[in-house]
Order: sequence, then C-alpha cells, then structure tokens
Amino acid sequence: MATLLKRGLEREGNAVDIAADGDEALWAAREVAYDAIVLDAMIPGPDGFAVCRELRTDRNWTPVLMLTARDSVNDRVAGLDAGADDYLTKPFAFGELFARLRAITRREPSPRPTTLEVGDLRLDPARHEVFRGDVAIHLSPKEFALLEYLMRHPGEVLNRSEILDHVWDFAYDGTSNVVDVYMRYLRAKVDRPFGRSTIETVRGVGYRLRAEAPATAHSA
Repeated sequence: MATLLKRGLEREGNAVDIAADGDEALWAAREVAYDAIVLDAMIPGPDGFAVCRELRTDRNWTPVLMLTARDSVNDRVAGLDAGADDYLTKPFAFGELFARLRAITRREPSPRPTTLEVGDLRLDPARHEVFRGDVAIHLSPKEFALLEYLMRHPGEVLNRSEILDHVWDFAYDGTSNVVDVYMRYLRAKVDRPFGRSTIETVRGVGYRLRAEAPATAHSA
C-alpha cells in the first residue's frame, strides 16, 4: 500500500518519503518540514494515533491525513482527538485521497494541541483527564464538557445561551438555571480546593475562564 501511494503521489508531482514504522515516522517528521503527512493508524508501534499525538505534543502542526481499515466512529474520533486533520478509511479511491490532501494543505497551519492548557489547568479530551498543576481532578461528563468549552474560549465571556447550546444542546428559555448550578459544581472542584477563582461570573452576561486569577482564601 505504501509503495502504491508513493507512486500515485509522485505522479501527481509530489516528492514522497516512506516510513516503515512509528519510530521512523517520528524521526522523519522531526527532521523534514513536510507539506503533509499521510499516516496509517496501524503501522508497527508506536501506532499512527500515538505518532500523531506525539507530533502535536512537540508542537509540530504539519497537516496529517490518517488512513486506517477501521471504520468505527470511536476510531475516527480517536484519530481526530490525536490531532489529525482528516480521516480516510480503507478501501479508498486515490482521487479522494489526493483531493483530501489538497484540501488540508490549502489550510493555514494552525496549532491543534491534543490537550488544552489555561494557566495551570490542563484538560485532555481524548483521555478524559483534568489536572490543576499535578493534581488530578475528577469531573462528571457534563462538568468535563463544560470545563472543556470554557477552556476552548479562555478570557471570553460566554453567555448562558451559548453554553447551553454547546454543552447541553438545547435552547435557553430564560428560566433554566442548569448552567449556574453546574458552574457552582465546577468551581467546587477546580477552583475552591486550590484557593483559586478562575471561573468568573460576569453579571447580566454569563461566565468567563481567566488564564490566571488571584488566589482566594481557603474557606473552612
């Protein structure tokens, strides 16, 4: 498959290198400024998911098109969570692969970290983990989704309607206080135990997550 892809891409006018396994792929991606990487998810270890995640951890934002025989939703989600730009399952037509490569290389490269960091808060969407510094924080699924949304918009004031739409997926009717309730839950886990006040209420508007906030006194 790698040889066929190389021939096809070269006929399209591309220069192509082949890496036989995950370690070789990591070495090549770190040594050469490629325009794009076609990454098979099932290459010998480390697999394609691990390679993509490590590249993004290294702040290497080269566009990645993930290839795999797996076609389950979970595998597609895993590839995108690892930092891939697009996902193509086998068997595929070369014409579609070429078109997808053209599409991802036309985009302006932009950071796509696999973990979100705001101040000393760190959230990993794929592993469903949250840390304040080195301390793990255990959140319910809704609390996790709410914090993830806040961390994707640091410093921005988000109104209740936006939050409901993205986290609960239903329209704000002006009477529901579910956002306020869950913000209290979240503060009790990510702020109060650490003497912090990073989740702010903006009166009459909504909520904001500050990158840094002054420490608050621990309550008894």
